[in-house]
Amino acid sequence: MRRAEHSSAFSAFGSPKAKLLLLGPAGPQHADLIAKARSFSIEHVSPALFVQQEISRRSVPGSLRPDQLTLAVLRKWFWARKPDAGFLLEGFPATLLQAKVFDEWLEARGETLTAVLVPADLSSEALAKDDVVTHHRTQGLLLEASPAAA
Repeated sequence: MRRAEHSSAFSAFGSPKAKLLLLGPAGPQHADLIAKARSFSIEHVSPALFVQQEISRRSVPGSLRPDQLTLAVLRKWFWARKPDAGFLLEGFPATLLQAKVFDEWLEARGETLTAVLVPADLSSEALAKDDVVTHHRTQGLLLEASPAAA
């Protein structure tokens, strides 16, 4: 697995067109990464916020499971955004199925990810067992999103 230092995580932000995933929930320990993304005019995307907005609009069919709802709102965001716009997508994909669907969306638009950031506080054992991490590891995209400076 390619585990990089904090400075390498920041180097992924080298362009306003960077397309980044932050696996797992982004907590206060990742505020510096999110601020860096904003400084490059990279959109910070929170699926949880999108889901809350859809629920508050009452535009969500009651028959959707949470994972279906997440995919639906992310699909809506993904296809509405400008193809050359960068993003930092937090907490998605959360499952291997979501990762494969997201790969298909990227491929359909001729786009590729810049990097996939994993929280530094995840144990090596947890990383080894995580299907989403393994999926992105095989693509050579993983960087450690360490909250401490290198």
